[in-house]
Amino acid sequence: MAGNSTTPGVSVSARLLAVLAAFDPDHRSLSLTAIAQRADVPLATAHRLIRELVSWGALVRRPSGEYVVGRRLWDVGLLAPVQADLREVASPFLHDIYGATLATVHLAVRDGHEALYLDRLAGHASVPVVSKVGSRLPLHATGVGKVLLAHAPAPVVRSVLDDLVAATPYTVTQPGRLARQLRQVREEGFAQTVDEMTIGACSVAVPVHGPDDDVVAALGIVVPDLRRDRGRLVAALDVAARGISRSLPSGFH
Repeated sequence: MAGNSTTPGVSVSARLLAVLAAFDPDHRSLSLTAIAQRADVPLATAHRLIRELVSWGALVRRPSGEYVVGRRLWDVGLLAPVQADLREVASPFLHDIYGATLATVHLAVRDGHEALYLDRLAGHASVPVVSKVGSRLPLHATGVGKVLLAHAPAPVVRSVLDDLVAATPYTVTQPGRLARQLRQVREEGFAQTVDEMTIGACSVAVPVHGPDDDVVAALGIVVPDLRRDRGRLVAALDVAARGISRSLPSGFH
């Protein structure tokens, strides 16, 4: 819940932010009443604020009457240097990989306990891919996510290992097994998944290092099968990841 926005003296901007903060990964679609309750503002106030946010494009009203976050917030978020600079630098390298493989290519960063997809080029093969630009997927069930998790702070890793939810029957949900996979990712320099996020989709991903050698992103590719081409795909991703790393501005975090 947001702070007590009904307290006299609370600014309009604070109430607007409380309305936006009502949305989170577990509450992506909310009714007017739910927003008012979670933002701790009167129903009439929530209605007025939501109307303004919809008009600006920060929220979108669905036919069901519920509200979801609008695209304009994503567009504004992309102006943050960590995302804008990374996407701009990485774009030609993503296109190079796509041109060589015609497969779906991903660029993702860690956002809490999820992989946030900053960019995506859709492949030609009929592979079921659930990611979209701006979407968030579990770290433990995706190739880019496993790379990011393998290099995440220990508290984040422990928290994820304590709450492993199966997206498919093949998702790794055993903490010990996933911990071993993460060690392997750090040792070998790449991660892979087979049918773990969606049936019929395999992924392989590598880390993108920043100027201080910390992992700032993950670069991945989704294909129907990895058994024959995994080595070639990892090599292509490594070349692109190193190119992105060399092109990042000094001081990038």
